[in-house]
Amino acid sequence: MRKLKGTEDILPGASYVWQYVEDTARAIFDSYQYKEIRTPMFEAYELFARSVGETTDVVSKEMYDFYDKGERHIALRPEGTAGVVRAYVENKLFGPEHAKPYKVYYNGPMFRYERPQAGRQRQFTQIGAEVFGSTNPAIDAEAIALTWDFFTELGIENITLYINSLGKTADRQAYRQALVNYFEPLKAELSEDSQRRLHDNPLRILDSKDLRDKALVENAPTILDYLSDESHKHFEEVKAMLTALEIPFTVNPLVVRGLDYYQDTIFEIMVDDTSIGAQSTICGGGRYDGLVEQIGGPQTPSFGFGIGLERLILLLEQQQVEIPEEEPLDVYVIGLGEETNQLALQLVQAARKDGLLAERDYMNRSLKAQFKAAAKLKAKLILTVGEEELAAGTVQMKNQESGKQVTVKAADLFADFLGEFRRQTVDTSVIDKYFRGE
Repeated sequence: MRKLKGTEDILPGASYVWQYVEDTARAIFDSYQYKEIRTPMFEAYELFARSVGETTDVVSKEMYDFYDKGERHIALRPEGTAGVVRAYVENKLFGPEHAKPYKVYYNGPMFRYERPQAGRQRQFTQIGAEVFGSTNPAIDAEAIALTWDFFTELGIENITLYINSLGKTADRQAYRQALVNYFEPLKAELSEDSQRRLHDNPLRILDSKDLRDKALVENAPTILDYLSDESHKHFEEVKAMLTALEIPFTVNPLVVRGLDYYQDTIFEIMVDDTSIGAQSTICGGGRYDGLVEQIGGPQTPSFGFGIGLERLILLLEQQQVEIPEEEPLDVYVIGLGEETNQLALQLVQAARKDGLLAERDYMNRSLKAQFKAAAKLKAKLILTVGEEELAAGTVQMKNQESGKQVTVKAADLFADFLGEFRRQTVDTSVIDKYFRGE
């Protein structure tokens, strides 16, 4: 049996990098007062068809959908926003008892049937955030600042923030018609995909990677010429706030995002990808003030974004970003002889109960092999018990850094393992210098 195409096993060692990235994200989200939400991995097909848009590639081509045993049309979630909005409406999180704005974040697997490639899998992991209840442009700027802080904290380099505005629904409809009018005479020159999109979703032509489309897009109308006064004012305030926060950005009218629910501010953070000699998107999102209402809730202004972790992990590797090493082991217990098996287990468990990172040998290896294992785990203290120690009720304790070795009573360790650990690992020279006035 082998893993299915488009899926990956994340093994110990590699999973530590994932944990580091996820822990960093949680710390940033906590500092911005976003709280975690967890939603199901599968939802009603209609949820995504209605919110993401039936004409989008996500729904029309990429979504994993099926009928379950109850003949319900089910879909594995292709993105996180729709499920969070459904939960917001179903659980009445818009009620007066809930703080506004309502800020949440999520982290979990998503599914899209597309051609697997580096950093893009059929099962992929997405970290994202949603904030409900405020039209204030400061919400847009704050969410973008959060993503910028996250990438800065990780040490990602060569990133560029692109922002745009899609305006209100009426603005977008007027712009949509302008695009149809522009591309219609050029239809034969468009790629096959863009010809299909021309009347269904012409904004997606602007995002096409086909060189024929790119050449035609250069002279296409820009959405910024179709913004209402309200949307223009909102976008100007977002730009002013990003400038005040000293977050560099570039206005790019070709940023449209791939989902139907966006309006007003949208953004993408891209990185120079040296492996392909181009830019790659590592984060994207925007405002979607009509989606909650579309799902069945009250009119609620909203803003959100998503970050693909596979691509981000790959980027950390490509840029050789230094990841903090795993914590070294506090205690390693070496047992010599079958008779010491029980005591070795008691010792390692006593250390763990006192909050120490501890391990022991379970393979009945030689003394030399066990010392090598302890060194590989960078153990601070090594405890050795043999037949003599077992008979005397003692343990040999060695500080690996100083080389100091002492004999301690096993009973003293069981009574206060943490205290004994600190006595044997503290740098007494620092204390001596203090009392000498140095």
